[in-house]
Amino acid sequence: MKYPFILLLVLAFSLNFYAQEKSVDLEPITIKGRKKNIKELFEFKKHAQSTEVLDANDLNRNNPAFIEQSLNTMAGVQVDKRTQLGGQRIVIRGYGNDQKFNNWGIKAYLNNMPLTTADGTTILDDFDFSILDNLEVIKGPASSQYGSGVGGTVRFYTKTPADEGISVEQKTTTGSFGLFQSSSKVNYKNDKASMFLNYGHLESDGYRPHGASLKNFVSYWGEFSISEKAKISLFTGFNNSYEQVAGQISYADYYAGIDNGNSAYLKKDAGNLIKSTRFGVSYENQWNAHFKNTTTLFYYNSDFTRIAAGAYEVSKNPNYGLRSVFTLKNQFGTNWRNEFNFGTEMQESTSLISNYRFLGTDDSNPLLVSNIAKGSYFKYTNNQLAFFIEERLQYEPYALGLVFGLSANKIKFDRDDLLALPGLVANYNKDLSFTKSFNTVLNPHIAVQKTIKNQVVNLSYSFGYNAPTAATSFISAINQTNDQLMPEKARMIDLSIHGLLFDTRFDYQIAVYDMQIQNKLTQLSAINPQGGAAYTYWANTGNQQNRGIELSLGYVYTPNEGHFLKSIQPFTSLSINDFKYKDFATQLGSNLTDYTHKMVVGVPSSKYTLGLDIIFKKGFYVQNTFNRVGNVYTDFANTNSVQGFEQYNAKIGYQKSFLNQKLVLDIYLAGNNLTHKINYTFLFLGNSINDSDTGSNYPAGVATDVNPGASKAYYFGGVNIKYSL
Repeated sequence: MKYPFILLLVLAFSLNFYAQEKSVDLEPITIKGRKKNIKELFEFKKHAQSTEVLDANDLNRNNPAFIEQSLNTMAGVQVDKRTQLGGQRIVIRGYGNDQKFNNWGIKAYLNNMPLTTADGTTILDDFDFSILDNLEVIKGPASSQYGSGVGGTVRFYTKTPADEGISVEQKTTTGSFGLFQSSSKVNYKNDKASMFLNYGHLESDGYRPHGASLKNFVSYWGEFSISEKAKISLFTGFNNSYEQVAGQISYADYYAGIDNGNSAYLKKDAGNLIKSTRFGVSYENQWNAHFKNTTTLFYYNSDFTRIAAGAYEVSKNPNYGLRSVFTLKNQFGTNWRNEFNFGTEMQESTSLISNYRFLGTDDSNPLLVSNIAKGSYFKYTNNQLAFFIEERLQYEPYALGLVFGLSANKIKFDRDDLLALPGLVANYNKDLSFTKSFNTVLNPHIAVQKTIKNQVVNLSYSFGYNAPTAATSFISAINQTNDQLMPEKARMIDLSIHGLLFDTRFDYQIAVYDMQIQNKLTQLSAINPQGGAAYTYWANTGNQQNRGIELSLGYVYTPNEGHFLKSIQPFTSLSINDFKYKDFATQLGSNLTDYTHKMVVGVPSSKYTLGLDIIFKKGFYVQNTFNRVGNVYTDFANTNSVQGFEQYNAKIGYQKSFLNQKLVLDIYLAGNNLTHKINYTFLFLGNSINDSDTGSNYPAGVATDVNPGASKAYYFGGVNIKYSL
């Protein structure tokens, strides 16, 4: 009863005080350091927990298509990928590495549209990163604003036209492994409208055997003022993405720098083909000085064909819904002001998925599948519903703020087995249909903020949860709903400070946190009580405690007038992790194995980035980035340690404006892994280790858990031209 009571108090408090509005934003300041701090300080204060931002400069210091290179410069963030340009798995503060495929346990958004579907998964293969202007990562549970997601939330923002009138942009890049990229864009802006139309093309032979990529994107964004107080924005995108999959290799081959791929994948021409449509329309109305609403309707559908080592799968995945946020701002007296946000996010997905198992015994016909009775054809109807409130109360004389948020979250799955109709399929004597719903979960968020000039100190206590997906909520091998399965829950204490010093030229963010995760979801093996082969299922295996320290620093040095240098910008980030299992055990038959106090798989105890950017007044620039990832364990018992590695990337270029700023030219050459370090991009972890595919080129019993990265340096260069008509 305590949460509804608190909710009523907050509502009553907010509605009782309705007077002159005053912005809760930071006081206007001129940033002489890194420009991203304008947005980062705002987002940090808004979300009342650790939040970092990457701006356009950060995203373009490497190839935007290699989004993992940019995100991995952040403290507390780790991005893995299964193919050259796809299969991204985002891990935030040690959470999100439990899946072989896609993202689970984090939420992602494009502007105000969820990229995460109602099933709780996020696929980024068909996302055009070249249209981004910036992104932000909210670290840890942010359920009071964004619903489910223990790990955190990643928000992507499109690049809006900056200049009045019409401009055209052409970006062309070529490089190692047959890389060719092209982005053609038309921008338009006046006092009533702003829009762009972009066509992107990306192709590469890949650094692995059978590792090619081919992508085409068409994106349109527009924003239109329909009155002094209201505007409407529209985004639509059509995407075609194909990624070949080379499969995992052994540890011995990985350390020897040998990558011949995995023949279980190669001979089947394994790959992921996604044809998708994304659409969203947002309406924003500032009804008066105190009250504002933003409502977004969104739709996404993917036609997904996946060929793996063991299965051929085809699916259609429509996902649609709305997100609406209301903001009420008040000031009472001279000392107090508040901002009250409330809203809802609702989604539904209705997927059709057919899956057929390969026999894997006939090399002359590698695509030969088993009888349809051993396949599946399901219709999923998945729903997520969240209601949320957030109250911010500010005491002006002390620049002291109190933030309280609460969300109510509901998830339901429904699956129909379309092969179970009587007489449809011979020897199909089962019905794998099921319905599963989870009780409404309340997740509060409490924070205290203190602003001291350009410094913000924030202490927060956040709750979050992550529900099982529809696929994990049923045990197909024994035709039984996984009724024992419970959602993961998390509690996080976060003390973080974000600030600017030395006339705003020096920026820093420090965070110390303790995140407790309960009911950890893990894929396990079991012995079939009816005989036959063992099967896999998901279970709650215990608890996990993630403790860490994160540090991000940056500085901009500007020489005196007349110097040939314009600026020198060093920066660094550091993550120190102490992630361990607590009361954590797995079971196979009657064998119970306890992994309490073992290190969490897949996350290094330390990770750091060093950067140095030098900009010359004549237009030349040099950007350097050095990353170091420590050793990781792949198994719960901590017996298999995978060596860490370093990556040194650099970029040199020349940027200049001509014709009274109408023509902007940027020519550059960049290289990644310039020190030729053996590295990986993805590991099978936990109970997924010791993977072995039928028909691979490895002997039985040899674990194939590693997706290697490019072990030698690779290069790319390009020309970017923008002309304002």
